Amino acid sequence: MARFDLILRGGRVLDPGTGRDEIADIAFGDGKVAAIGTEAAAGTAATERRVDGCVVTPGQIDLHAHVYWGGTSLGVEADRLARRSGTTTWVDVGSAGPGNFLGFRKHVIERSETRILAYLHISFAGIFGFAHEVMVGEAGDLRLLSPEACARVAREHPDLVKGIKVRIGANTSVANGLSPLFLAIEAADRAGLPVMCHIDRPPPRYVDVLEVLRPGDILTHCFKPFPNAPCYADGRVREQVWRAREKGVIFDIAHGKGSFSFHTARAMLSAGFWPDVISSDVHTLCIDGPAFDNLVTMSKFLCLGMPLEEIVRAVTVTPARILGRPDLADLSIGSTGDATVIRIVPGRHVYEDVLGEKMEGDRRLVVDSIVLRGRLWHTAEPSTEGV
Repeated sequence: MARFDLILRGGRVLDPGTGRDEIADIAFGDGKVAAIGTEAAAGTAATERRVDGCVVTPGQIDLHAHVYWGGTSLGVEADRLARRSGTTTWVDVGSAGPGNFLGFRKHVIERSETRILAYLHISFAGIFGFAHEVMVGEAGDLRLLSPEACARVAREHPDLVKGIKVRIGANTSVANGLSPLFLAIEAADRAGLPVMCHIDRPPPRYVDVLEVLRPGDILTHCFKPFPNAPCYADGRVREQVWRAREKGVIFDIAHGKGSFSFHTARAMLSAGFWPDVISSDVHTLCIDGPAFDNLVTMSKFLCLGMPLEEIVRAVTVTPARILGRPDLADLSIGSTGDATVIRIVPGRHVYEDVLGEKMEGDRRLVVDSIVLRGRLWHTAEPSTEGV
């Protein structure tokens, strides 16, 4: 009889990366996925947990978050939030720039139990003025944007830096328009990385940004409300949006404080335009609503009619591919031993978008437990160990 470190028993293993969707036991050993199905069911482990009625997914990835806690005004604590969001890998997008990335690495990333990767900001100081009292668009001053410095720091930290971030729009690049995006692409090209581009109020227009982005680059805040929505007032998806998807531009939700509306989401989903990535854009100004965390964002899409398998794909397989980390993508034998166990809770649940519109849903996703590197890291309620 095989002996493992941990076995999750009786859950629905939903793994779009391997095409698996079945009730099965899953075992972990030596920090990796060790067995699924019959072998896991026949084995024993030092820690066993019944997860009947739960959905077991690969460790979920939040591709757009701000977790440089203590180093930036918008940063939240990754490990604390993970316990309610189910996130095992965070991608901090632009909290740190070339001038302060070392502090982020030493004081936050290396001390975190949950995994943190990064998109380095083209702005030398990252997002440095983001609070209720002070709001400064860092791309409004081109003197802060050094492609040379950004590319150099990205190349010095290839284990962590997976892309370049830029924020443009009337709030963030002010009169500079698309210029910060061009500079970010220069840095990304030199470092061999993709760009993630934030878009807020025009100018520039949503469609103008899509014309500039390259295949593999990410448009984040892709389901924004008017103005700069991806659809016309009558709900039709803009032609340039379809062309950008065909070109290979990636569309990321990044809910946040101002970047997701039910009106836009309904129009896009009705047209068959599902997001490639579902992410939270969680930061200090939206952690208590309307975004809260990525499970809440996923719950909104579930209640809007997006299939659960596609929702899970948008927080596992697709972001793992974008990051160049296929080991994070699935629950195949030998893969990284991360898993998120969630419950679908029926009932009356009220959700809110960034415009204050409320939607009543009949389901909500909540955390049951989290496995990190083959270890049962968090449980939402007491479990039986050593069964």
